[in-house]
Amino acid sequence: MSRSISQAFAHNFLGIAPTWYKQAIVAFLIINPIMLYMVGPFVTGWLLIGEFIFTLAMALKCYPLQPGGLLALQAILLGMSSPHSVFEEVINNIEVIFLLMFMVAGIYFMKDLLLYVFTKILIRVRSKLGISLLFSFVAAFLSAFLDALTVTAVLISVSVGFYTIYHKVASGKKVHLDHDHGSDSDLHEYHREDLDRFRSFLRSLMMHGAVGTALGGVCTLVGEPQNLLIAKVAGWDFIEFFLRMAPVTMPVLAAGLLTVCLLELTGWFGYGQLMPEKVREILEDVDRDHDRARTNKQKAALIVQGTVAILLVLALAFHVAEVGIIGLTIIVLQTAFNGVIEEHQIGRSFEEGLPFTALLVVFFAIVSVIHEQHLFDPVSQFVLAMDESVQPGMFFIANGLLSMISDNVFVATVYINEVKAALDAGEITREHFNLLAIAINTGTNLPSVATPNGQAAFLFLLTSALAPLIRLSYGRMVIMALPYTLVLGGVGFLGVTYFL
Repeated sequence: MSRSISQAFAHNFLGIAPTWYKQAIVAFLIINPIMLYMVGPFVTGWLLIGEFIFTLAMALKCYPLQPGGLLALQAILLGMSSPHSVFEEVINNIEVIFLLMFMVAGIYFMKDLLLYVFTKILIRVRSKLGISLLFSFVAAFLSAFLDALTVTAVLISVSVGFYTIYHKVASGKKVHLDHDHGSDSDLHEYHREDLDRFRSFLRSLMMHGAVGTALGGVCTLVGEPQNLLIAKVAGWDFIEFFLRMAPVTMPVLAAGLLTVCLLELTGWFGYGQLMPEKVREILEDVDRDHDRARTNKQKAALIVQGTVAILLVLALAFHVAEVGIIGLTIIVLQTAFNGVIEEHQIGRSFEEGLPFTALLVVFFAIVSVIHEQHLFDPVSQFVLAMDESVQPGMFFIANGLLSMISDNVFVATVYINEVKAALDAGEITREHFNLLAIAINTGTNLPSVATPNGQAAFLFLLTSALAPLIRLSYGRMVIMALPYTLVLGGVGFLGVTYFL
C-alpha cells in the first residue's frame, strides 16, 4: 500500500510532465538550500535564475507556473526574498496585471468580428502574395491595440474551421455531419495531394500571421505585456511610447512585410504554396451559406463589436484611463449590448489571460529575489561602463538572446528595473535611459520570434489543435521563423544603434 501511495504521489507531481523533467525540478529544490548554506545567497540567486529560465525554456514539457512557482516559494522560505517584497513588486506592476485580466477578456468578446474579417480575407483575396501580406499586416495592426494571443487564437479558429470543412468534403461527408478531421483514413486518394498543399498553404499563412503579431505588438504600450511595464517605468503614455519606438519599429515593420513578399515569391523556407482551386471552391460555397444564414441578431452583434473596437482605439490613443480600466469598459459595453449577462458566459473570457497573470506574479517573485540579493548589479555595471554609443545595441542583443530561450516579459522586467535603478542613482541621464528602454522593448519583442519559447503567440500556436493538423512541429516552426529572425533582429539592431 505504501509503495502504491508513493507511486501515486510521484505520478501526481507535475502531472504528465516527463520523468526526467520531474527529477530535474526535484534536484533543483534539493540543491538550492545546500548551495545557500555553502556559497551564500548571491551565487544561489544566480543558480535560481538559471533554474527558472530552464522552466521557461521547457514550457512545452510543463507550464512554467507550477515548477517556477515552487522555485519562487522555496526562495522566499529560504529568506532570499520576502512576501512583502513580492507584494511590492506586484503593486508596482498592477497596470500590467490589469491589462492581462481585463483587456484580454474584453477582446474575447470581439472574436466574432475578428473571425469575420480574417475569413473574408482568406476567401475573397485570390493572390497568395496579397493574402499573405494582408494576414501579416492585419495581424500586426490588431496586435498593436489588442492582445496578440487573442489575434493568434482567431487565426487558429479560422484555419481549423476551413481545414475541417475541406477534410469533411475530401472524406466524402456532408459539412454538417460529425467527422474526425485528425484522421486521414477516410480521405479519398485523389484529395490527398490537395490536402497536403492546403496544409502547406495554412502553415505559411499562420506563420505570417504569428510574425505579424510581433511586428505590431512591439509598436504600442498595449501590444505586449512587457511594453506596458516598460512604459510605466519610463512614464510614457500611449502616443509617446509609439513615437519613441517608431524610429525602430516602423523600419522593422516595412522590412517584415518585404520579407513576406520575398518568401512568397521565392518559396524559400517552406513558403509560397498556393491554395488548391478545388479547396477554394468548397470554402467559397460554405462561406456563402454562412452569409445567407447569418441572423439579424448576429449582424447587430458584429456592429456593436466594430463600434466598441473603434472606441477602444480612441480610448487608448487619448489615454482616457488606465489600460486595465479601458479593458473593463470594453467588457461592460460588449456584454451589455450583445446580451451576454450570465456569469459563466463572462467567466469564459477570463480563462485565456488568468494563467499567464498567475505566472506573471511568479515572475515578480523571482524579480524580488534579484532585487533583494542585488544579482544584476555586476552585469549592469559592466554594460553601463561601456561607451554610451554601444550600450543600446548591447542591451538589444542581450535582451534578444535571453528572450529566445525564456519569457520576454521576465527578461524585460529584470532589465528595465536595473536601468531605472541606474537612472535613480544618477549613473545615467534621462535621455540615455530612454534609449536603453527602447532597446529593451525592441530587444525582447523582435529577436524572440526565433523560437516558440520567445513569443507567447508562437507557443500558443504550437500547442494548439491546429499544429498537428497542418504538420507544424517545433523544428519546422524554427526553420520557417529563421528568415524573420534575421530580418527583424538585424533591422532592429541597426535601428537601435543608428536610427535613435
